[in-house]
Amino acid sequence: MTSKTPLYERHVELGGKVVDFAGYKLPVQYAGIIEEHKAVRNGVGVFDVSHMGEFEFKGPQALEAVQKLIANNAAKLKVNQVLYTPMCYPDGGVVDDLLVYRLGEDRFLFVVNAANLDKDWKWVQENTKEFDAEIENQSQKTGQIALQGPRAQELLQKIYDRDLDNIKFFWLDAEGKIAGRDCIVSRTGYTGEDGFEIYAPNEAIVEIFDAIWETGKEFNLQPCGLGARDTLRFEAGLPLYGHELSPEINPLEARLKIFVDLEKDDFIGRDALLEVREKGVERRIAGIEMKDKGIPRQGYPVEVDGEEVGFVTSGTFSPTLEKNLGIVMVKKEFAQTGSNLNIRIRKRLLEAEVVKLPFYKRR
Repeated sequence: MTSKTPLYERHVELGGKVVDFAGYKLPVQYAGIIEEHKAVRNGVGVFDVSHMGEFEFKGPQALEAVQKLIANNAAKLKVNQVLYTPMCYPDGGVVDDLLVYRLGEDRFLFVVNAANLDKDWKWVQENTKEFDAEIENQSQKTGQIALQGPRAQELLQKIYDRDLDNIKFFWLDAEGKIAGRDCIVSRTGYTGEDGFEIYAPNEAIVEIFDAIWETGKEFNLQPCGLGARDTLRFEAGLPLYGHELSPEINPLEARLKIFVDLEKDDFIGRDALLEVREKGVERRIAGIEMKDKGIPRQGYPVEVDGEEVGFVTSGTFSPTLEKNLGIVMVKKEFAQTGSNLNIRIRKRLLEAEVVKLPFYKRR
């Protein structure tokens, strides 16, 4: 069954082209992917991300439960700080990648990918039974909006009752209000631009969206869909689960070593990842720029001298750089910047060159 987010009616009113995604009806685009992408790079765009999942951990052993599940180190978090982390299987493959919010000494929030929500919830429940912690799945009653772009702060400050300068990158504020409604505001972003995420109960998120939309008129606020969300994260070199991360791709192969703390106490997957670190990875994620005309798409084979050396994880036309770019998983000797690769696009073999990730960094 396909669910609707609390903002579904707004998508219809604003002319969003709605599709089924991860069990939800969500807009893939409004004005068009390139227009929405450029609005976020140059001004401000708003996304409905209410389909994401939220699990709350609280109680005396909330931290221990979180620590067992994630590869990064939540003990380092101060209250109101946010952490990005993979969550792994015992063999080092990835269950999901997620954000951990520390809302209090013994209170944490996981924000997980919508497509993995049921699987993640089951995994969390199965692996935290021994801890004195209360864990609640709040996904169905929580809405989330992402406001992204260089003018996001200017717009949001007009309707937020606290100073947004106090929310640094990868921090949050749980004390403020928008349109008289309590909310959590964080500053992480999945677009490569500055931006904020706003969490509130379903009934409040609609009022918050309306306040943002009304205020946004003077900023040419652009509603954005899933299409632009993907091209923006892609240019910024940010991984997407099911593409750059999966049960078959571990975080060290995905160049996420800095988000894996192998020195902390045991967590699920630690032994396997220690072994990978010891032996060294055999393959690695790399960025490519197409030399021949063609777009590399997920799953296309990568070849060198007639030998298959990997596959494309993501690829698209970059609206900012106006180039056909891709992210590939290849044998590590071919992941060096400047290496020449061939991408097999149906029956054609097209030339590409390995380039540095991310493709785009904000000024």
